[in-house]
Amino acid sequence: MHDDLSSDEFRGFHEAERLMNNHRSRARVRERLSCTGFFSDDEVAAVHVENIPRADRALLSAFDRAGRQLRGYTLYVDDPSLRLDVVPEFDHDYTAMAVVEGSDLEEAVSREDGWVVDMNALREYDIVEDRRTTQRAVFLAHLGDMMNDGRARGFVLGRVGDSESSS
Repeated sequence: MHDDLSSDEFRGFHEAERLMNNHRSRARVRERLSCTGFFSDDEVAAVHVENIPRADRALLSAFDRAGRQLRGYTLYVDDPSLRLDVVPEFDHDYTAMAVVEGSDLEEAVSREDGWVVDMNALREYDIVEDRRTTQRAVFLAHLGDMMNDGRARGFVLGRVGDSESSS
């Protein structure tokens, strides 16, 4: 056994850890923004998260579809694990959300002091399905490690009691 935890021996563990961290980040953004009122307000199309200048808070600015700023909110970060770091699945750059030229939103983006949440992508996010998908992916990542070191020789996927009859 190797003492080097970054070795290929633990590839599945590291992949599982990455998958879980990504899930936690998505869930955190959904949870924290749902507490602001922006989540339930259909007029809010985007939220700029200014989290670079201060470690203890994120300044949130809500924008409508035309890119006009609607209102702001200060989200306090009592614990570093509550930070709203960039989540690609919700980031306007990754979702190809249009930013109206000359708008307040474009000005906020140009400051480069945070990131923009595409609220449509966030509202469509299904946390339960994400949890299930992540759980399966984590299991499969660990399974590879277990098979490589001989702790698992095979497996059967499916629900308990499900069986295919040969008749």
